[in-house]
Amino acid sequence: MSLSTVYLGLGSNIERERHLCAGLDALADLLSDMRCSAAFESDPVGIKSGPFINLVVTGQTTLPLLELDRRLKFIEADNGRYAADRKGLPLDIDVLMFRDWHGTFDGLVLPRAEILKNAFVLWPLALLAPDLQHPLAGKSMAQLWQEADIRQVLAPVSFEWRGRQLTAM
Repeated sequence: MSLSTVYLGLGSNIERERHLCAGLDALADLLSDMRCSAAFESDPVGIKSGPFINLVVTGQTTLPLLELDRRLKFIEADNGRYAADRKGLPLDIDVLMFRDWHGTFDGLVLPRAEILKNAFVLWPLALLAPDLQHPLAGKSMAQLWQEADIRQVLAPVSFEWRGRQLTAM
């Protein structure tokens, strides 16, 4: 099986550190060569809730795209994402990019539009993979971040996973 590079966006606004660490632990079992961006705190977008902690992860997978997405839904479910009585969003994991694919794949649109719309996706992605080319915009993530006119408050936050600081300097 060939390896595919994937970029994932993670966010949480309920017991943020606990749920993000649980999500990262589960992803470490799915991805090889996993790397994490710095973590950022942001105001919620699209829902009324408390602030989020967001970060981006990249790694290699042998899983086909739709199987990977299915497993991400299980990780979210294990963290209470789909509980009927949940308040806020315990864990959200989105496929941002898979290889350099673009288009709609069984309802999953790639690259994810939030890359260009939300600072909490684009800034961590630009830090993690500055030279990565957006398959539709034709620019690097660093260039897209530099040119972005996104009006969202975003702040680096202290965050640690498995003894590693995921904090922007």
